[in-house]
Amino acid sequence: MRAILSVSDKAGIVQLGRELAVRKVELVSTGGTAKALSTAGLAVTGISDVTGFPEMMDGRVKTLHPAVHAGILARRNRPDDLAAIAAQGIRAVDLVVVNLYPFAKAAANADTPFDGLVEEIDIGGPSLVRAAAKNFRDVLVVVDPADYPRVVEELDRAGGPSLEFRFELMRKAFEHTGSYDMTIATTLLTVDVHDGAMTRRAPLKTSGDRRVLRYGENPHQEAYWQVIPESMGRTWQVHQGKELSYTNLLDLDAAVRIALEFPEPAAVVIKHTNPCGVATGTSPADAYVRAREADPLSAFGGIVAVNRPLDRETATALTATFIEAVIAPAVADEAREILAKKANMRVVTADFNALAEPMAFGDFEGRSFLGGMLHQQRDRVDEARTPWPDGDQPKVVTKRAPTESEWTALRFAWRVCAHVKSNAVIFTSADRTLAVGAGQMSRVDAVKVAVLKAGEGALRQSVAASDAFFPFRDGLDALAAAGATAVVQPGGSMRDAEVIAAADEHGLAMVFTGRRHFRH
Repeated sequence: MRAILSVSDKAGIVQLGRELAVRKVELVSTGGTAKALSTAGLAVTGISDVTGFPEMMDGRVKTLHPAVHAGILARRNRPDDLAAIAAQGIRAVDLVVVNLYPFAKAAANADTPFDGLVEEIDIGGPSLVRAAAKNFRDVLVVVDPADYPRVVEELDRAGGPSLEFRFELMRKAFEHTGSYDMTIATTLLTVDVHDGAMTRRAPLKTSGDRRVLRYGENPHQEAYWQVIPESMGRTWQVHQGKELSYTNLLDLDAAVRIALEFPEPAAVVIKHTNPCGVATGTSPADAYVRAREADPLSAFGGIVAVNRPLDRETATALTATFIEAVIAPAVADEAREILAKKANMRVVTADFNALAEPMAFGDFEGRSFLGGMLHQQRDRVDEARTPWPDGDQPKVVTKRAPTESEWTALRFAWRVCAHVKSNAVIFTSADRTLAVGAGQMSRVDAVKVAVLKAGEGALRQSVAASDAFFPFRDGLDALAAAGATAVVQPGGSMRDAEVIAAADEHGLAMVFTGRRHFRH
């Protein structure tokens, strides 16, 4: 048997080397690992003796060679593979013991310069691990020192290591390299390029692919953000302000989802994952001011998303009142100077075009349930992607059809309502929310809350949207009393006929989408 040992964490490696030597396993090693083994009196074959090339460029290149990787990847059940390595004088490798350069340790040190971080990015190690993991049926791959005793036990097992054990090590190997790459990608988010220089901001606290947060929803709750590897290219960059909290992240997520519904300049103000103001406008500044003024009391201390780069005018408007954080596709230099005056305001950027892609938030989303996990496909308001009316959808169910301006307003309302906590009823104009009744136990209560927030008479000539059907006509009566002239809802109630009749009595135009948007 032949084993390659190349580890940064040398805990237990000498003892493992001794156990392998007793079992007549040839030890092939590199650099510091080879020195540790030979100092302990073990016979070690240097990697250069295997490849025929010296370690180069301060160790940057040492194991990246066919003599190494062909020996790892050769399939024992393929005579052609075995003949291929034999023809080149290459011996098969049966065991790879590797753990990677301590990048996370270097990244956690704020004094580590960018170039120093780059030198801690392991290249050969992940290649060895991935090659061995790919050929797991023939090669044991070990990345965790805690597994060394088990490896020895399995080597002594009648018939050799079991397939189950080999597969377990394979999974751990890919988890190890995946977490390593995640740590690198996460750390690079703290690097700025300006005037040809690479500078680091304060490093994020990380644990593998987890970002440790200050606390959860409350100070007594521990929390972390586990990042999905596929999302790293779209992950948000924080440019200034205090560390993002658990609730900040939830609100930023909610704000972005709504902002992505609109191709025109749009702004969203979020409080506790619900919108207190959403508006489109002629410019990002216009959209933001209109969204803020939709409910200025609630907007204080809110989270803002703007779907256009922040310019000077928008930055000036943002700093005119207190907000916790703002997220946008980019920030102009002149806007940075203005935003910097609010040192505690978090300024975040993200690639909104990438986030708009179907897989940006993951096709499935999860949450905990009694110690387990619930998963569901992400909700999307696909039925409102094109202007209404579009063919037969949505369906007009009342005697009066919406006017052209009402159609525009209903579509706006529907795109926003889908992101409001159920039960939800909202009132809007064609381009701005007027009142949001969120998270109530009945739709009548949702209407009452919206009316209370807007003020008496403020909702005349508005349109309304309900995220699910009206089970009784009382909710529809309340909408009419508030001043709405048109309403959009999914339909599907046993009492739809009763609700439609009520709409006709009030002269409302009502359309059914045939699709509800609960949000719990």
